[in-house]
Amino acid sequence: MHKTTLEQWALLEKVVELGSFAKAAEETHRSQSSVSYNLSLLQERLGVALLVPEGRRAVLTPAGELLLGQVKPLLKAFAWVETRAATLREGTRTRLDLVVDSIFPRQRLFAILRQFQQRYPQTQVRLTEVLENANDADNVQAEADVMVLTRRQDITGRGEWLMNIDFVAVAHRDHPVFQQPGPLSDEQLRPWPLIRIADSDSSRQETHDAWTFSTIDAAIDAVLYQVGYGWLPEERIQEELAQGILKPLPLNHGVRRATPLHLIVKRDLAPLDEQVEMLLKLFSQQH
Repeated sequence: MHKTTLEQWALLEKVVELGSFAKAAEETHRSQSSVSYNLSLLQERLGVALLVPEGRRAVLTPAGELLLGQVKPLLKAFAWVETRAATLREGTRTRLDLVVDSIFPRQRLFAILRQFQQRYPQTQVRLTEVLENANDADNVQAEADVMVLTRRQDITGRGEWLMNIDFVAVAHRDHPVFQQPGPLSDEQLRPWPLIRIADSDSSRQETHDAWTFSTIDAAIDAVLYQVGYGWLPEERIQEELAQGILKPLPLNHGVRRATPLHLIVKRDLAPLDEQVEMLLKLFSQQH
C-alpha cells in the first residue's frame, strides 16, 4: 500500500497556495489541527521536510517543491476523474462522435470545437475527417452523432443544407498551361493531368486523364509542384492565391464549382441532448 494519500498532497498544495494552515483549513472545511496532523504525517512517512515557516507563511522546501511538482498532475487528473463521474451520474453526455468532410474549412472547424470545449469541458469529441467516397466512409458515418457531408442522399439521418464550398481551377504560376492562349478549352488542357481529390466528384466526366490524390493537402502540393492543374477548395489556398503562387485558369466554362455541405444528425438521436444542439448551433453560426 502507498504510504501517502492524494488527500494529504491536496492539503499540502492548498497550504502552499494560501500561505497558512488556518486559511487552508477554512478553505477545505477542516479544523486547523486536522490539516496540521495530515501534513505532519505526510512528511513523517516520506522522511523528508516539505514545509518551512517563512514569517507568517508556510513555504515549500526545495524537496517539497520538487515532489509537489511531480504530484500536481496526479491531483489534476484525479479531479478530472471525479468530475467525469459526476457527469455520468447526472446523465450528461461524455462523448460525441463527429464526422466532417475534409473540404470543410479547417479554421472554422477548430473555432467551433474550441467554443464547444469551453462550454462542455467534460464531453469528449471524437472527430473523424473523411473524403466522402472513401471506402471506409460509410462505416464511420454509421457511428456518428453529427455529420457534415457533401452527399445528402442515402444517409441515415436528419439534416439540411449548411453551406457551399467553392472549388477553383488553378495551376502554379510557372506552369506551361499559362503559355496557352485563353480562354482555355478541354483540348488545350489535355497535355497535363488534372489533379483530383480522391473521388469526391466522381459524377463529373472529364475528357482527359486525371491523377487522384487521397488528401486535400496532397492534391494542393501536387499542383504547387506543377504535377498538373486542379480544382482545389478556394479557402484552403487563399494564401497561395493572394501571393500569386497559384493562379486561376482562364477556362472557357467557368473557373469555380460549388460543392454543397449538409449538416446531418443521426436519426435515432431524439430528442436531441444539450450538447448536440449546441454543436449544431455552432456549425450553423459559423457558415
